[in-house]
Amino acid sequence: MVPPVQVSPLIKLCRYSALFLGVTYGAKRYSYLKPCAEEDRRVAAEEKKKQDELKRIERELAEAQDDSILK
Repeated sequence: MVPPVQVSPLIKLCRYSALFLGVTYGAKRYSYLKPCAEEDRRVAAEEKKKQDELKRIERELAEAQDDSILK
């Protein structure tokens, strides 16, 4: 087995700096996108409630028409 190679301190510094910058960028981007996503989820939930209500009304109307035909 080959012994491990000594990595230059400059390369180590660059790697950890890139890691730190990536984590910082990700946190900043997340905090920027989070309010937009919450708003999208809220709008989608409201739209789903409206669609569910319409489906419920259509189902009740269909049942009412079925009942009147059979009886």
